[in-house]
Amino acid sequence: MAAVWQQALALDARYNAYRTPNNPQFRTLYIRRRSQLLRDSAKNGTDPAVRKEYLRQRAALLAQRYGVCAMSEQSSLRSRTVSLRSVNRNTMESMESLDIIGRKTERCYRYSHENLLGVMPTSVAEASRAMAGDTTVGENYAFAGMHHIFDQHTAPVTSVKFAHDDKSRMACSSLDGQLSICQVIPPPATVICVLRGHTAGVTDFVWSQSNDILLSASLDGSSRLWNVAEGSCVRTVVDPTQGAQVLSCLFQPLNNNWFVTGNSRQTVQVMNVSTGKVAKGGTSKVLGKVLTLAFDMTGRILWTGDDKGFIFSFLFDLATGKITKAKRMTVCEGSPVTCISARAWISREARDPSLLVNCGINALCLFRITSTDGALLLKRKFPIKQKSHHVRSTFCPLISFRQGACVVTGSEDLCVYFFDVQKEGKPCVNKLQGHSAPVLDVCFNYDESMLASCDSLGTVIIWKREQRGQ
Repeated sequence: MAAVWQQALALDARYNAYRTPNNPQFRTLYIRRRSQLLRDSAKNGTDPAVRKEYLRQRAALLAQRYGVCAMSEQSSLRSRTVSLRSVNRNTMESMESLDIIGRKTERCYRYSHENLLGVMPTSVAEASRAMAGDTTVGENYAFAGMHHIFDQHTAPVTSVKFAHDDKSRMACSSLDGQLSICQVIPPPATVICVLRGHTAGVTDFVWSQSNDILLSASLDGSSRLWNVAEGSCVRTVVDPTQGAQVLSCLFQPLNNNWFVTGNSRQTVQVMNVSTGKVAKGGTSKVLGKVLTLAFDMTGRILWTGDDKGFIFSFLFDLATGKITKAKRMTVCEGSPVTCISARAWISREARDPSLLVNCGINALCLFRITSTDGALLLKRKFPIKQKSHHVRSTFCPLISFRQGACVVTGSEDLCVYFFDVQKEGKPCVNKLQGHSAPVLDVCFNYDESMLASCDSLGTVIIWKREQRGQ
C-alpha cells in the first residue's frame, strides 16, 4: 500500500517547482512535511481503492491549479547517471537494467522529438523557468575571476578534468610525461601528487566512475592505470600495434573493466582492465590517427575522431567488448577532429541527443544524433580559432532550464568561449581572457562553481563562478 503514497509524493514533487518559485527553502520544507504525513498515513491501512482515488483526484486538482505538469520525474540527467553507476554488472539484475536502458535509448534516437529516458522536458516548461530564476544564460555564466593558477608542468597541458561528483579534486596531463592531481578547494589550492612513469608525453586521461583510478594514454605507446589514493601505477598496458603512439583513451561508462584506446596507427582497441589484453572482436581500423573518443550515455555507441577529419561510430557489445563499425561521417576532410563530447539533451529547447565536436576549421560544431547507430546531422557551427592545436570543448554539466544552454571551448586566440546553442545572431555569451598561450582544454566541476582551463605553455587556471543570490 505504501507504493500508492510514494506515487502521491512523487506527484507533489513533480509540481513542487510551481509553488513559491522564489522561495526554494519553503518548497523543500513542504516536500519534507508531505513525506512525513504520507508515511504516517500509510500505516493506517486505508482501503487501497480509496488511496488510488485520492491519487487520481489530487493529480486532477494539481493539473487544474498549475496546468499539465511539464516537469520530468527526474530533475536532471545527472540522477540517471548516478543510478547507472550503481549498477552491479556481476548480477543478472544489472544486465536486465542495461537492456531496459538500451531499448529506451534506441527508441529515443529514432527522432529527436520522442521522450528520452523519461527526462525529456517540454518546450514550454514554466516551472523550469521558475527554478532557474530570471537570469539569462550570459548572466548565469559570469565569473568572479581567477581562483588559482597551477604551473607545475613544463610542457603543454593536454587535458584537464575534475573528478566525478567532486567539486574539489582535479587532474591534468601534460606532454612533459606527467599527470598531476590537485586540490582546488578549500584554499589554498595545492598539488596533491604527481604521477610519473610515462617516458613520453601524456596525450589523454580519464577518471574512473568511482574516482579511485586514472587511465592515461601516452606517446610512449602505453596506457597506464594509476591508483589515485597511493599515487602509484597499478598496471601498464603496451599497445599491441607495432610502433604506435596512444593518443586517446576512455573508460566504458557502464563497465569500467573495459577501456578503449585510439592510436597513431589508425586503430581503435577495447582493452580488458583485469587482463590487460584486447577484447575478442574489440579492434577496428579508421582512416587516420585516433585523436578523440566518446561514448553515448548508454555505453552502446562509441564515436572516434581522427586527424583526417572523419568521425566513425561503432556499436559496442557490453558483454564481450566487441565493436562493430556502423557509420562514417565527414566533418571536414583533411582537418583534424580533436574532441568529441556527447549529451542526451541540453535544455528544454535543445532536446535532441547531441554531439559537440572540435575540428581544425576555426569552428566548434554541434551535431544532432539521428539514429541508433550514431549517425549525425550538423546543427550549428560556432566560430573559434583552431587550426593547428588539439583544442577541446565540453557541455556544461548541469542541465539547463533557462531559455538557452551553454557549451564551453578553448581556442587558439588565448580565450575561453561560452556559446549559447540556441541563440541566433551572436551566440557567444561570455569570454574569459587570462591565458598567454592557446587554450587546449576546459572542464567544469560537477556543480559548475569552478571552471578549469589549460594551455600550451603548461598553465592551468581555475576560474571561480560569480555567486548570485536567490
